[in-house]
Amino acid sequence: MSLTQSIKKTGQSFHWKCKHTWRRSAKNTLWCLLGCSIGDFGTIFYFQLNSIDWPTLSIMIFAIINGLITSIILETIILSRQMAIMIAFKTALTMSFISMLAMEIAMNSVDWLILGEAKLVWWIIPIMLIVGFLTPWPYNYYRLKKYAISCH
Repeated sequence: MSLTQSIKKTGQSFHWKCKHTWRRSAKNTLWCLLGCSIGDFGTIFYFQLNSIDWPTLSIMIFAIINGLITSIILETIILSRQMAIMIAFKTALTMSFISMLAMEIAMNSVDWLILGEAKLVWWIIPIMLIVGFLTPWPYNYYRLKKYAISCH
């Protein structure tokens, strides 16, 4: 019997109205955002400071990869307080990868759509962070509510 079938059989149903789940998924999403932002912003800022002349798409792909790496590292550290390090790493790598990827793509899309390049200016960062948070938050709520799966 699949998880979906067992949920239906026990009478549980999915809904979007649980304040507790929204709060918990927001907390999970913020941890993910912190990890992704460190690598993403750090990469863009490095290229900007050093005037490295790479195509915008290449810089953004590199920033996305670094954002994913730093997020996985941060989540592994957080989870390693609750479980063995290898299990924490596997959990961080598998449970939130779609969320992190969506977050990264959304943040970099905002930068590209508004500025037309991979560049950080003080006023673009809050917009990138808000979009980066809002993009995966419903997905994180869904996974937490429907399957009781979260990365923290």
